[in-house]
Amino acid sequence: MSILASDALAGHAIVVTGAARGIGAGIVQAILATGGNVALIDLDVEAARSTAGRLDPDGARTLALAGDVTDPATLAAAVAAAVKKLGPLSGWVNNAGIVQMIPATEFSPEKWDREFAVNVAGVMNGAQAAHRAFAGKGGAIVNIASNAGKVGFPNMAAYNATKAAVINLTRSLAREWAGEKINVNAVCPGSVATPMLRDVADQLALETGRTAESLFAGMVPAQLGRHVTPLEVGQVVAFLLSDAAHIIRGQSINVDGGDTPY
Repeated sequence: MSILASDALAGHAIVVTGAARGIGAGIVQAILATGGNVALIDLDVEAARSTAGRLDPDGARTLALAGDVTDPATLAAAVAAAVKKLGPLSGWVNNAGIVQMIPATEFSPEKWDREFAVNVAGVMNGAQAAHRAFAGKGGAIVNIASNAGKVGFPNMAAYNATKAAVINLTRSLAREWAGEKINVNAVCPGSVATPMLRDVADQLALETGRTAESLFAGMVPAQLGRHVTPLEVGQVVAFLLSDAAHIIRGQSINVDGGDTPY
């Protein structure tokens, strides 16, 4: 059941980066369920097309596009294509991200820089692209941060730091762009049933000798007793993109089943 009416985003054209799978695909599903149109941007454009085809079989309300959030030129090209098919943009979701499971003592400068390039600079590139696309008419930006940016987890120093940066960047942009009618918020997922979480379980399995399946099964919020689903995160994102969220500004909202108390 959606937390919004089925037409809450009717007439809205929204970009979602990293939209091919996981949380990105859940966000696309939630936007479509509330009447919005979506441009799915992903490095893996074939996977994005597959997701678009599954969620929007006739292809009328989606467009899958190749794009690299570390390359502003590809985002600009994707925006032009999205506007041509879907109309002027009113929303943008910075979802694309990576995680590397590396002990802090073993991080190379190159791997550290790579994670910041995608998870932080990529968010800023997307926010700037959204700002230009909104063309002075305002809009909503939602950044996908993480509870890791508030708590921090072992062997994820770069990921933790990048998501903390996204939380602060969200506050900064919300204040700076408020006068231009641009609302900026973030969500902080936790244990969401995604391919990324399975990858984390696979890497931990190599280090601990436990099975990846048992590790993945145990990565659930204690209060909820199950994994959060990508669609559940997507429904909160869709709300933040809607007119109903105008009074929520510069916030980084936990969507982790109660694991993070602040």
